[in-house]
Amino acid sequence: MSERGASRIAIGSFVLDTDSDGVCVAMFDRRPVNAVSLSVYEDIGAIVDHVEGNCAIRVVVLAAPDDARAWCGGADLNDFVGIDVAGRKARYAFINEQLPRFYRMDRPVIAAINGAAIGIGMILAALCDMRIAAEDAAFACPEIDYGLVAGGAGLFAHVNMPEAKVREMLFSGARFTARELEPTGFFNYVLPRDEVLPKSITLAKSIAGKSLPSIRARKIASAALEGRCWEQAYLDAQALSAQLTAGNDGAEGIRAFLDGRAPSYRDT
Repeated sequence: MSERGASRIAIGSFVLDTDSDGVCVAMFDRRPVNAVSLSVYEDIGAIVDHVEGNCAIRVVVLAAPDDARAWCGGADLNDFVGIDVAGRKARYAFINEQLPRFYRMDRPVIAAINGAAIGIGMILAALCDMRIAAEDAAFACPEIDYGLVAGGAGLFAHVNMPEAKVREMLFSGARFTARELEPTGFFNYVLPRDEVLPKSITLAKSIAGKSLPSIRARKIASAALEGRCWEQAYLDAQALSAQLTAGNDGAEGIRAFLDGRAPSYRDT
């Protein structure tokens, strides 16, 4: 594998700590409730640039400090005071540049949800590849209580949340705990709060040990499922796999398995 070392970088409201295994914990720290302002969307775009430009990062864990009142408490309502229709449309246009880039970022992202995920917080969670949540963490889409419309319905359907539960959340604005939502399949694991980040890092390390070209290709193939039939997505994944065959890591992975040893990847 490529040589990697521990590093730390601050990007706006986030602190990114990357360990020697390539696991990057992106700590969202905008207390008290980690509300998402327009500047946070700008930070998200900058994180995508940083991660995709850094081969030392193999997996991202999106987390929040233990003493924050929420993992992500929703939109910063201060941004909406005095805003007019043109201003809101301009805001949406900027957001709509950042969130799809985050979704398609060529590294897997694990949401380590140790507190409430409200509104855009629940959307951010859905944009991640995997979700590990504290059993008492609250989830809600309360936009209807503010006379607005939540924008996550299509995304929640994309991650196969049951339509009836999605509509209940969007029409009622009610809060549900992760344990209550566990049957929807939205989460990989629902755990006691103090187990969320350790489990997320353990999962991230198990992924980080793979070949980076393979990790990237798998993420690209997974993101490409959106809007495509299963057959086209299957063919796309085959094409990516064929390209990997030309690299060293693809052959090494097969040799190592046949030899009964751990692979020695060079990320090529």
